[in-house]
Amino acid sequence: QIGESLFYQRNFVDQGEWWRFISAHFFHTNFYHLVMNNLALAILWALQGHVYTFRTYLLVFFGSGIFACAGVYFFSSELDQYVGLSGAIHGIFIWGALQEILRKEKIGYLLLLGIVVKISIEQVNGTSAEFSEMIEAIIAIHAHLWGAMGGVFMFLMIAWIKSLLSKRVHHSKSE
Repeated sequence: QIGESLFYQRNFVDQGEWWRFISAHFFHTNFYHLVMNNLALAILWALQGHVYTFRTYLLVFFGSGIFACAGVYFFSSELDQYVGLSGAIHGIFIWGALQEILRKEKIGYLLLLGIVVKISIEQVNGTSAEFSEMIEAIIAIHAHLWGAMGGVFMFLMIAWIKSLLSKRVHHSKSE
């Protein structure tokens, strides 16, 4: 019952319960949903862990998750409920792919292409009925899209902040 006060539920967000943009990511529909999301996080860490610091990982995770819920809230009104890590996972994935590209690692282009194709197919065709059955819920493909966009947003914001800090350091050294 306590979880119900923390899930993303549109009608409660309408009433000002904005914390659900964060808390929704820590709940899952069932054990399989939890295992699949955590397995995805582990695979991402194995593939892309070298491009993260712990602080950056948390920043991208929460930023992408909040962006996913905000995108669902403002632009995907047909989705009334959402739980799980998939929006944040898609954001972390795309952020990592962009970091790989920035580091001139060719795998980044392949990862970026793969996630863009996956999300595009989902937006056109939906997802498999088997996965929906397994997690006992409709898969929130719009959260995947918004979470990925959140990953791009976080990439741009972090790059912008680093640029500003770099200019500030360079400016103070020249004085």
